[in-house]
Amino acid sequence: MNEQSFVSQATAKYVRTSPQKCRLVADLIRDRYVGEALTILRFSKKKKTSSIVEKVLRSAIANAQQKVPNIDVDHLYIARVAVDQGTQMKRWRASPMGRASRILKRTSHVRIFLEERKGR
Repeated sequence: MNEQSFVSQATAKYVRTSPQKCRLVADLIRDRYVGEALTILRFSKKKKTSSIVEKVLRSAIANAQQKVPNIDVDHLYIARVAVDQGTQMKRWRASPMGRASRILKRTSHVRIFLEERKGR
């Protein structure tokens, strides 16, 4: 799958949620049609992460409509979902006996690639 075979893509960078949590939601929608994926994301239990992924998916759909104006959205499916780790914010928290422990506030990069598939 090279970059030219995708109809569109969308990216959200430095999202303030951990990649591990985001991958759980991304696995739900991988290799599904766009309408089905939007329904799954709307009724998912992980509200914050699913809203972020839904926003990226809607952006990818808009990018596809902008790139190819006569495209049928019902034939679009999610070819690839990539959730990568972004930068980490390092914070300190007080620990017993005068020590300090590190807290890592993780970020993630979410990328969605759409392709067109005729017939269901």
